[in-house]
Amino acid sequence: MFIEINPDNPQKRLISQIVDILRQGGVIAYPTDTYYGIGCDIMNKKAIEKVYQLKQRDKKKPFSFICSGLKNISNYAKVSNYAYKTMKRLLPGPYTFVLEGSKLVPKIMVTKRKSAGIRVPDNAICLALVEELGNPVISTSATMPDGTIFDDASFIQDFFSSRIDAVIDGGTVPSQPSSIISLEKDMPEVLRKGMGDVSIFE
Repeated sequence: MFIEINPDNPQKRLISQIVDILRQGGVIAYPTDTYYGIGCDIMNKKAIEKVYQLKQRDKKKPFSFICSGLKNISNYAKVSNYAYKTMKRLLPGPYTFVLEGSKLVPKIMVTKRKSAGIRVPDNAICLALVEELGNPVISTSATMPDGTIFDDASFIQDFFSSRIDAVIDGGTVPSQPSSIISLEKDMPEVLRKGMGDVSIFE
């Protein structure tokens, strides 16, 4: 299914259609404020395994996931006062924050050190999806196995074809990576400089 959704004002009916696909264990491609992402419901183990296969990725490397906001993050990660204040200043935005995962996060989604990468992108479509689904959605960039980035939804549809259950066309996205910042133990560390200002951590 290829579906156009308004990036500024996502149509509720279309969001519900995509959420039904996620609830049934479907894998989707969707826009974020950085790349087009590929994802599924974080609570569906079979769907997560499908995403690992699509990305040809080692299961020891967990994916990050999208929450709908700070309140939602605190269900899935241990958020200190410092982490809360820091994230409040920067989210929604092009950042991935590494925090200690809570027990709600499936084991396949946390690293050996029990940490998880969490995003709240500044993109109305993916936030509406997570909000309606009620669970976070996995977030990994829609790329070819050689790392080539798709900046257009129709190319994703052509490349993945029937291996993805739905592709959302939400217009053009920057096609640049997020900045990754670890806030574990309240000791901020910039793990990757991407989009977004990281000067407050340096």
